[in-house]
Amino acid sequence: MNILVLNAGSATLKFQVVVTDAGRIADDRDDKLLRGQIERIGGESVITIRNADGTSRKRTATLRDMRAAVDWLVGFVTSSESGTGLTARGDIDAVGHRVVHGGEQFRGSVLVDDAVLQGIEDNVELAPLHNPHNLRGIEATRKALGTGVPQVAVFDTAFHHTLPEHAYLYAIPYPLYRRHKIRRYGFHGTSHRSIAYRFRKITGRERADVRIVTLHLGNGCSACAIRGGVSIDTSMGFTPLEGLVMGTRAGDIDAALLDYIAAKEGLSLSQVEAMLNSQSGLLGISGLTNDMRDLLAEANELQDRRARLAIEIFCYRARKYIGAYLASLGGADAVVFAGGVGENSAEIRARICDGLEWAGLKVNAEANASLVGGKEGRFSADDSTLEAWVVPTDEELLIARDTFRVVSGVPLPG
Repeated sequence: MNILVLNAGSATLKFQVVVTDAGRIADDRDDKLLRGQIERIGGESVITIRNADGTSRKRTATLRDMRAAVDWLVGFVTSSESGTGLTARGDIDAVGHRVVHGGEQFRGSVLVDDAVLQGIEDNVELAPLHNPHNLRGIEATRKALGTGVPQVAVFDTAFHHTLPEHAYLYAIPYPLYRRHKIRRYGFHGTSHRSIAYRFRKITGRERADVRIVTLHLGNGCSACAIRGGVSIDTSMGFTPLEGLVMGTRAGDIDAALLDYIAAKEGLSLSQVEAMLNSQSGLLGISGLTNDMRDLLAEANELQDRRARLAIEIFCYRARKYIGAYLASLGGADAVVFAGGVGENSAEIRARICDGLEWAGLKVNAEANASLVGGKEGRFSADDSTLEAWVVPTDEELLIARDTFRVVSGVPLPG
C-alpha cells in the first residue's frame, strides 16, 4: 500500500511516502521512498526533499495556504521527478495524518469520516495551537485526492489512554474533571509507542515482560513509563507545558507563579502562559538559545555560566523523572533515549545517567560516544542491571503502519 504521511502545522507541512503491507511490517522492511517538509506556507515557501538514498534538495514555490501546499505535494509525489515510482494521484492508496489531541474520545487510530472530523474539532479547545492545523491538512487532502482515498487520523494522545486514574487525575475538585475533562492526557504518544516497539524488536523481548522508561528529548521533551507495552505514566499533562524542561517550555512549575508573575510584571494570564511556552526552558534560563548544541558549545568552550546552568537543570529534571518512573514501574529493564537531543548528544545522555548508579545503570563511554546520527544500540556497561539504549524514534513509519492496518481492517496492536 502506497501511503502518504502528513503532519500539518500552522505554516509547515511535513511529509513522507511509505510503501508497506503486513509482510513488510512483520519483517521491518517498509520502503521509505521520500520525506521532507514545506515551510513558510502562505508566501514564498521553502521545500526540502530528502530522497531514500539520503540525498536532499531544496526549492521554493508560492503556496498561499495549506490546500495549495497539499496540491503541490501530491503533484510532486506523483511526478517522475520525485523518484517514487508513483505516476498518478490514484497511486496514493491512503493518507495518514498526525493529529495532536484526541481528548477522551479517540483511544486509537481511526478512519476519518465526518464524525471523526467533528470529534477533532470538538477537541480544538484542548489543543488550539495544533488541532485546527491538523484539520486543515485533512480537509486539504480531501480536496486534492477526493473522498475516495481513505484517510486515517493517528492521535498523539491515544497511547496514553492506558494511564490509570491515579496517574491521569489532578488533585483538584473532582467535578472539574467531570465538567471540563481536566486531566493528564500526555503527548508524544506516537513517538513513545514507536520507541517501545522498536526496543522490543531489537532486543527480542516479549511485550508482556518489558518495563522501560522512554525519554523523547528534543525541543519538546517528555518521559514515559511503559509496562507490558502500555503507558502507565507520562510527564506531559493537560497540555504539553508540564513535565521536563524543554527548549522554550518551562515544564513543571508552581501553579501559583502564574498569578504572581502576572501581578509583578503587569501581564495577563494568557501572556504569562505564552511566556512559559515560548520564552522559558533552555532559552529562558540561558538567555541565549533553545538549541542544545549551541548551549553545549557555550558551556564547554566559553564557560558561560547560564548556559551551563540551563544544561544542568535540563539533565537534573530528566534524571528526577527517571527515578520517579523506576518507582512507578517497580524497577525497569532499560532507560531508552530518542528525539533530536536524545539521539545525537552523547554528552547529555551521559549527564542524565550520571548519578543513576544506585539503580544499576553504568555508562560505557565509548559505546555512548558512538551512538549518534541515527544509530541505535546499547550504551550501558556489560555489568549494568539497568540498561541504557538509544532507539531513534520513527513517528512517520508508525503512522504509515497504523494507516495500513486501519484501512485494511487489520487489528491495531493492543
